Amino acid sequence: MLNRAFKLVFLLSALVSVAAIILIIVFIFIEGSPAIAQIGLGNFIFGAKWNPGLVEGLPIEAVREYYGILPMILSSLLSSIIAVILGTIIGIMTAVFLAYIAPEKMRSFIISAVNLMASVPSVVVGFFGMTIITGFIYNTFGTDHNLVDGFNLTAGCAVLTIMILPTIISISDDAIRSVSHEQYDGSMALGASKLQSLFKVIIPAASPGILAGVMLGIGRAIGETMAITMVIGNSVRFPFNPLQSVRTLTGNIAFEMGYTEQGGLHQQALFATGIVLLVL
Repeated sequence: MLNRAFKLVFLLSALVSVAAIILIIVFIFIEGSPAIAQIGLGNFIFGAKWNPGLVEGLPIEAVREYYGILPMILSSLLSSIIAVILGTIIGIMTAVFLAYIAPEKMRSFIISAVNLMASVPSVVVGFFGMTIITGFIYNTFGTDHNLVDGFNLTAGCAVLTIMILPTIISISDDAIRSVSHEQYDGSMALGASKLQSLFKVIIPAASPGILAGVMLGIGRAIGETMAITMVIGNSVRFPFNPLQSVRTLTGNIAFEMGYTEQGGLHQQALFATGIVLLVL
C-alpha cells in the first residue's frame, strides 16, 4: 500500500512538471497567435522595422511593416552563437585541466569558484559588464561616436560567455571524469602523447556529456535577459557592426512589456516574440 502511494506521488510530481511546460506553451501561443495572424508571419519574422508606438491607433493594414523582429532575431542568434563558441572552447579546456592536469587542491579551489560563479545573480554580472566591459570596449575602440557605442554586441557576447561558462565547465568536467581512466592509460601505453590521449581519446569518449553541457549553454544564452540587456544596448538594427548597440528578443520583451496596452496588438506582438524564442 505504501509503495503504491509513493508511486502515485512520484507520478503526480512528473505530471506537474510536464503540465507546467504545456501550460506555458499554450499560454504563450494563445496570447501571441492573434498578433501573428494580424501582422502576417512573413511581415513579423522577416520585417526590418519595429516601432509599434509610432503607429498606435492606425488600421492594421498601415502598421504591419512596423512589427518586424528580424534584426532582433539575428542579434539574439549572433550573440548566442559567438558566446557558445567562446564558452565551449574555454569550458572544455578548463574541464580537461581540472580532470587530468590540476593538482587536487587547485582543482577544489577552481571547482568552488566555478560553482560560486554559477550562483551569482545575472544582474550582478550585468553590473560588471556595464562598468568594466563596456568601458574597456569604448575606451579602446571609441574613436568615432557614429560607429562605436559603449553598449554593443561585443559587450553582450562577453557577458553571455561569462554566464554560460559555469554550466559548460561543470557538465564537461563530469563527462570527462566519467570516462574510464584505463582508456587514457591504454593510449599512453601505445605511445600517444598526453595531448593526443586527451584530445583524441578522452574528449571524443566524453562528447555526449560535453554536448549536453553545450546545449544547456545555448539555451541559457538565448534565454538570458537581464545581464545582456544591461550591456548590449537598445537599438533595433541589424548586427552588422559588433561595436554598435543592438536589441535581442528577450530585451525587446523586457523593455516594452511594462507599458503596453492590455490586450492590444503591441502586447500580443511581444507574446509572439516569446513564441519565436520558444521555437529557437
